[in-house]
Amino acid sequence: MDEPQPPTRPPSAVPPVIRLGDSGEVAAALPHLLGFHPAESLVLVSLRGPGGSRIGLTARADLPDPADAAALARALAARMDTDDPAAVLLAVVSEAPDDVAVPVVPAHVEGSGAGAELPHRDLVHEVVLALDAIDVPVREALLVRAGRWWDYDCPYPCCEPGGGTPLPGGASPLAAAAVAGGTVLARDREALAARIAPPTEVTGVTAMAEACLRAGREHAGRLRAAGRPAVAEECDAAIAGAVSACRPGPATAGTRLPDAQVARVLWALTLPEVRDRALGLALDDDAAAAEVLWTECTRRAPVPLDGPPATLLAVSAWLRGDGAMANVALDRALAADPGAELPRLLADGLQACLPPAELRALITSTLATG
Repeated sequence: MDEPQPPTRPPSAVPPVIRLGDSGEVAAALPHLLGFHPAESLVLVSLRGPGGSRIGLTARADLPDPADAAALARALAARMDTDDPAAVLLAVVSEAPDDVAVPVVPAHVEGSGAGAELPHRDLVHEVVLALDAIDVPVREALLVRAGRWWDYDCPYPCCEPGGGTPLPGGASPLAAAAVAGGTVLARDREALAARIAPPTEVTGVTAMAEACLRAGREHAGRLRAAGRPAVAEECDAAIAGAVSACRPGPATAGTRLPDAQVARVLWALTLPEVRDRALGLALDDDAAAAEVLWTECTRRAPVPLDGPPATLLAVSAWLRGDGAMANVALDRALAADPGAELPRLLADGLQACLPPAELRALITSTLATG
């Protein structure tokens, strides 16, 4: 499945400028654009601005079966088109060996040995055709393999199947921009999902479940006794207190939120008006602390209480340009409640490549009219 990534940068920051001749730096920075190290993947990077010098949308897909290559190419081209790119950079990340061609003359004739081609050239051709159909040129088509990179269109020995150029070491400008935007690099997508996976330690899971049961009874009792508006205010205060406890600093370093506090936040987020107001935390100075809270709540919450914090985590990651984590979090939210409206709408928006700036404006508008 293709995974669109919003432009990898803080929403208020200037997009990184790349040197188009520096293909190695772009190839080395692909994991930072995605948030994890891709494997056996097709990656498209939108190049925007004058001359296509700015990184825009990044989309990744698992390498398809040959029969599915054309359909995948068209789907990814449609994703790219939403970003209005001046050009696209294409990268195949694969450890596949070179394709060996059948000799066209008898093998005993001198110089007639089987030739070799870089792998997945047919897939590259399908993507080029799909992008050409929407008038988007492919600036470069790269193969990234075993710590080296090749250009599919390069005629020189450095890009012959047995050649390749080592990926540059050190932090590239794109990698630095991704890190500055808050993207934490994962080993692979599974490692990214593991950051919010439920704990496996039975004692801790049981204690958290019991805390949620107690908090749930208290929440229901308060709703009966005080009414929904008063409880919603109490819930807002509970979330504010938990966010404060997650702010970085000496007072919070190494501390773990108590199960009871996490449980109160989880039940607070079951009120849609409270959850919607919590969206605004991603827009202010407490955005980082709020994301820490949503991550912790998603990881520790029993189903289906994990749905709302996972939704908020997805929004927070999306606004940072971390589409990989946004996808993972939305998968978790929809697994908790497949019929939930907000995560479904957000998933549709992410698939449609809604830029972070537009999501930010939408949340601002929603909060103003709420």
